Amino acid sequence: QVQLVESGGGLVQPGGSLRLTCAASGSIAYIYAMDWYRQAPGKQRDFVARSTNSGLIVYSDSVKGRFTISRDDAKNTVYLQMNSLKPEDAAVYYCAAQPRQWGTMDYWGQGTQVTVSS
Repeated sequence: QVQLVESGGGLVQPGGSLRLTCAASGSIAYIYAMDWYRQAPGKQRDFVARSTNSGLIVYSDSVKGRFTISRDDAKNTVYLQMNSLKPEDAAVYYCAAQPRQWGTMDYWGQGTQVTVSS
């Protein structure tokens, strides 16, 4: 069982930056994929970024070039650096873990709110 706790959300002006942190209660070294998702009010939860333990990094087209995902297995932590934020990036951001390559997203955090507004 892995518990995920996100932090780092807040209010930022358009063009600004935030770094989200996802702290896991246990080792993530053997977890295949650590992902970030986001959900805006009235919308479905969307994929944002993925980092696998084999080094694969994937981004959604909407954040490519602006967001950077990284994982520190020694600290059991995953980060999402968000630059050049836009109003449409505002959402609740969730960290999630997929333990096995052909498995499902078994673990989710509670989310952290990101608001982008002037």
